[in-house]
Amino acid sequence: MSGTVADALVRRLRTWGVPRVFGYAGDGIDPILAALHRAGGDPEFVPARHEEMAAFMATGHAKYTGGVGVCLATQGPGAIHLLGGLYDAKLDRRPVVAIVGQVVSTALGTGYLQEVDLHALFKDVCGQYLQTVFAPEQLPVLLDNAMRTSISERVPTCLIVPHDVQREDAADDLPHAHGVVPSSAVVARPRVLPREDELRRAAEVLNAGKRVALLIGRGAAGAEREVAQVVEVLGAGATASLVGKPVIPEDAPWHTGVMGHLGTTASAELMSGCDTLLIVGSNDPWTEFYPAPGQARAVQIDVEARVVGSKYPVEAPLVGDARETLRLLLPLLRRNADRAWERRVFADVARWRQIAGERARTPADPLNPELVVHALSGHLPTDVQVAVDVGSSTYWYARHLALPVGAPAHTSSYLASMGCALPYGLAAKLHAPDRPVVALVGDGAMQMNGLLELITVADRWRTWADPRFVVLVLHNRDLNEVTWEQREMEGDPRFPTSQRVPDFPYAGYAELLGLRGIRVDSPDALGTAWHDAFTADRPVVVEAIVDPAVPLLAPHLPGEKVEMIHRGLDQEPDGDPEREHLRRQRAAEGSPASG
Repeated sequence: MSGTVADALVRRLRTWGVPRVFGYAGDGIDPILAALHRAGGDPEFVPARHEEMAAFMATGHAKYTGGVGVCLATQGPGAIHLLGGLYDAKLDRRPVVAIVGQVVSTALGTGYLQEVDLHALFKDVCGQYLQTVFAPEQLPVLLDNAMRTSISERVPTCLIVPHDVQREDAADDLPHAHGVVPSSAVVARPRVLPREDELRRAAEVLNAGKRVALLIGRGAAGAEREVAQVVEVLGAGATASLVGKPVIPEDAPWHTGVMGHLGTTASAELMSGCDTLLIVGSNDPWTEFYPAPGQARAVQIDVEARVVGSKYPVEAPLVGDARETLRLLLPLLRRNADRAWERRVFADVARWRQIAGERARTPADPLNPELVVHALSGHLPTDVQVAVDVGSSTYWYARHLALPVGAPAHTSSYLASMGCALPYGLAAKLHAPDRPVVALVGDGAMQMNGLLELITVADRWRTWADPRFVVLVLHNRDLNEVTWEQREMEGDPRFPTSQRVPDFPYAGYAELLGLRGIRVDSPDALGTAWHDAFTADRPVVVEAIVDPAVPLLAPHLPGEKVEMIHRGLDQEPDGDPEREHLRRQRAAEGSPASG
């Protein structure tokens, strides 16, 4: 065994089954890089173009695989750059371990080059476990604790290893002595189930309901069959949080689609009309889109007690694994003989799907972004993995992309950080190189960092069993979501200086990198574009020239919000296209164009 502390660290990662480490080189981690080199690719070192992207890749790895993601950076600026991706892991409760270099121990506290107080830097984002290795004997137990804490608590943790400690001889045989703590690379999860009396109370609430709605989050993954059975027994409808969208089948007649500001009319109608709410594995923050206070009695199932009742008043809390809890609950539920609510839900779903199709077909200049994503649904491979960036692309994904059953799809949900899609997509592809990947990105996010990681795609794609890596760039030269927020939330006009995204030839850039670029600006060309993208022999960037005037509106937007939008548009010299789209969307929902 022997070798250095850096070698021992790499061996311990291998013991934990870590397949790859995402990072960026720097002199503060040179010994660890050398140890990774000596390890011959087990674990594999995956260099990103920026440390923040390495942390996003680690978070993406955790999201697509369910395992722990590991990222590596040097001290000072490298460590600072990790923060965005680590906060994404923290807010979305995903296990990530950051391994960070530090200046030599003898220089700490001297104001040395690149010396940063790393404990102060990481104390919030990695607050549940943050330690520095000061002696070789510490390495195994500290790394084990970082991994265990990250996995069991689903949080990011951080291990700081000064440069001189990395170079010291490894402590292979720990002495059985005072102050030396042995450890093992193991972790286990408990079986969490609610008590019988809690189950009976929950069943009483649900059985008393006449109009039951389910809110499904990502915590319901694996319980798809049980969710469908509950819906059928109670004659209920179900909506999904944004991150719960992949959990339930898109084509089910009782699935109203995503809820919230980026949700569907059917989901808004489900939540406003129900008298009973069953929340399964969701902690969705869009509280104004839940039933009104006092409207609905609520039951909530979650494996984490801390989230139960945290977003909506809950009468019957059930702390337990979603699938097992639903299996215990189902025999206690009575079949609802009155199917009037079910018929109403089915009708609202059918009406939403008609509205969605009409919106997609609405003419725009030159392309309607809703049509671009709507058309993509028919071309998705059944084994696709989807990465979604933050911005207008999130809205069109939520409303228009019909995921194949079982297809994973992830975005930066609670942090809502632009720039997540390309590193997420790379993490998904590296985990499953035989499966196609689709990334949905706005031009703002693409310029923020997507162009950088497209270089990584170009560098690595020839090693993939399936070369399909399709990047949709919605090119509208506008930070579109914020533009509409300026109007809706503030009643302000678009501020061009802040919102304009410089023009850039995304398809041409892909060709420059040796990839395939497809530029599309006509509805008639969309079908061919998507066909060509999924039959290409290499990764493809589909650059869709889309209209920024297409509104990003909440379903059944309150009149006062509509008036705010008009107030903003009235201050814009060229707001007529936006007004017309607003009028059409409101009319399709059966709402007046103005408040």
